[in-house]
Amino acid sequence: MLDNLRKYKILLASKSPRRRELLSELRIPFNVVSIGGIDETFPDTLPCDEIPQYLANKKADVYISTLKGEELVITADTLVILDGEVLGKPHGHEEAEAMLARLSGKVHKVVTGVCVSTRMKRITFSTVTEVKFADLSAEDITYYVENFLPFDKAGAYGIQEWIGCVAVEWIKGSFYNVMGLPVHQLFTVLKTF
Repeated sequence: MLDNLRKYKILLASKSPRRRELLSELRIPFNVVSIGGIDETFPDTLPCDEIPQYLANKKADVYISTLKGEELVITADTLVILDGEVLGKPHGHEEAEAMLARLSGKVHKVVTGVCVSTRMKRITFSTVTEVKFADLSAEDITYYVENFLPFDKAGAYGIQEWIGCVAVEWIKGSFYNVMGLPVHQLFTVLKTF
């Protein structure tokens, strides 16, 4: 689709099946790579909205030293932010249910930072989407957590799953960003390489 990318071997540096699915929708050939153990800490003074872009850059820094001249790597990080607090990936049923109870009836932000890098060029951006959850009952929350095990998802939910159908009253911004990859903005950036 993007003739300018034919000169590159595109690498998606992500374990996320959702990111793989979304990048596939762009009809751009790519390979998945993953280096484990990347430090995802960030300065305590960093504003919440800037953390995903910071982490996407930090991940890219790990890969850049191993890139060959014809390789292009895409890194990303997605966070859910509620009332100025980051809701990361839950560490079990209790934490997942507590996160969803906090999101119930409220508007939160989903921010994804993306970094597209070659050895010669780097573009980093972030996308923000607002999501309004309906009020959720304790039964709804327990059902979702027990049946969908959202422990690999920021904020303990996947919008493309059952919870998105029953809880999301509205979104302002990119649906795909909430899934984990703002493909429209990524497509626009890839055109410049």
